Amino acid sequence: MKLSSTTSWICALLLAASFAGTLLCRSEVEKLRGKEVTLEEVLYMPSSKAVKRLSLGYSSLVADIYWTRAVQYFGDKMNKRSTRYDLLYPLLDITTDLDPHMIVAYEFGSVFLSQPPPEGAGQPEKAVALVEKGIRENPSYWRLYFTLGFIHYLDRRDYKAASEAFLKGSEVPGALPWMKVMAARMAEHGDDRSTAIYLWKAVYDTSADPVVKDTAVKHLDSLHAEADIEQLEQKVKIYRERTGVLPSTWLDMVRAGVLPGIPQDPKGDEYKLMSDGSVDVKDPGQFRFLKRSH
Repeated sequence: MKLSSTTSWICALLLAASFAGTLLCRSEVEKLRGKEVTLEEVLYMPSSKAVKRLSLGYSSLVADIYWTRAVQYFGDKMNKRSTRYDLLYPLLDITTDLDPHMIVAYEFGSVFLSQPPPEGAGQPEKAVALVEKGIRENPSYWRLYFTLGFIHYLDRRDYKAASEAFLKGSEVPGALPWMKVMAARMAEHGDDRSTAIYLWKAVYDTSADPVVKDTAVKHLDSLHAEADIEQLEQKVKIYRERTGVLPSTWLDMVRAGVLPGIPQDPKGDEYKLMSDGSVDVKDPGQFRFLKRSH
């Protein structure tokens, strides 16, 4: 029995080394080719059933390898500002076939899938499929319902589906009370900036992954800047109504008592006051999700 166990461990380690070697070789080949590769070229083991057979009973170990590959693949594509993430969903699907209880793959993988390119794959439908798979395999984990509602609301704009997801999640033992609040807000308000801010703040507070946290901060900064711009443009209108002319600088509005001070964006830079009275951020590159940036 001892010899058999030792042999199995050696085989499992050799399998892991083989997978790692495959990833390294593939990475070098991609560099040499100097171009984006297709799914068929990169997906070295497309069948989770085949991988399970080769894992010699160590499916969780191989799932970790596939999850690592998915994260590396996503990070590489995002850094290259790619518009194609063909391999992402297959990698996540295989990962969760190998280990149906790997919660991190459902939670973070779905965010990677649902984000619009180049920050993500722009595949919210596949993100929904992944999370629903996670719920089937882990029905007592209420946070997956939060993730599902989040995707329905922010990426699919399906407020009814979002409300249903939050409501179902609120019924899972141990779910936090604000899940019911979110269900109600989805049903009542639909496309509401304050709700979007609430959701992204919840993502930031509940996630330990630095990539997900960074994405949440970018969304929050953009949403806050969007709200600031709307308010500032209203202030510009007030100034024009009072004086009959557009302000040339923020100081004009401060001296007129319309503003308490020079307005700054969430990054600490002064907002730009345009000649036509519109307002913009100084560096649009820091606000990738700002819909109103010129």
